[in-house]
Amino acid sequence: MDISVKDLQEAISIRQQIDNLQRRLSSLLRGAPQTTTQTTRPTTPSTSRRYFSPSTRAKLSAAARARWARRQGTGTAGTAGTATAAPAKGRGQLTPAGRRKLSQLMKARWAARRKAGGKQKASTRKKGVLTPAGRKRLSELMKARWAARRKASSK
Repeated sequence: MDISVKDLQEAISIRQQIDNLQRRLSSLLRGAPQTTTQTTRPTTPSTSRRYFSPSTRAKLSAAARARWARRQGTGTAGTAGTATAAPAKGRGQLTPAGRRKLSQLMKARWAARRKAGGKQKASTRKKGVLTPAGRKRLSELMKARWAARRKASSK
């Protein structure tokens, strides 16, 4: 691509004229000059966050503190213009009445199970441990299997 210095200077001049015309048009329509199309800050992922003025940040943090206080069930100390929040209802916890009802249901279930005979007591034998009889039977089966393999491979 061959672009001469003269062509580049002309392109820059045209661009400047376009920017000036855009500013003039914006000031006529809105009464305030519009900024140029170029950004002054680099737009990297860490700096592309939205800008908030200090007063807006203070309002946002006060609202967050008020939400946290409502959730914790305490008043909003230190925030102006907000009333103390009502204690938050515990989420996922049983009420005393619910706990009583659950207890009664479980007692009835256990009583019915005892009446029906219930589960037999689990044996004291450890799971996964071979008995001597089982070990002897397994040994005989393996010996037979190995003998069959030796017989098949010798043919």
